[in-house]
Amino acid sequence: MSSSRRRRSADIEEGCGNVYADLGLEEADELFMRSQIGFYVYKILQAKKLKQRAISELLGIAQPEVSHLMNGHFSRFTTDKLLDFLKHLGQTVSIEIRPHQAGERYHNVCAVEI
Repeated sequence: MSSSRRRRSADIEEGCGNVYADLGLEEADELFMRSQIGFYVYKILQAKKLKQRAISELLGIAQPEVSHLMNGHFSRFTTDKLLDFLKHLGQTVSIEIRPHQAGERYHNVCAVEI
């Protein structure tokens, strides 16, 4: 094997489950929660098999914003806006507030059924 084709070994480190925290970003919990909510919005829209124009009308946003949403650019939307999308999609959102337990995330998003 020539020296230009040698493979380098890479250090592998297990992540914490939040890629934003692993990258050291300031608002990692907020970004992670937003990405989870955005993913659920995306999955619901995908299941409806709507064209971008129909999604634009349904959610009340411009077509370029639909494109961002469907391409996974969820950080472009506020948490409130993503929750508003869920409302337009006929979803119920429940927020549970309880004392934090050591070792668990501060924000957790889960879907009962999509």
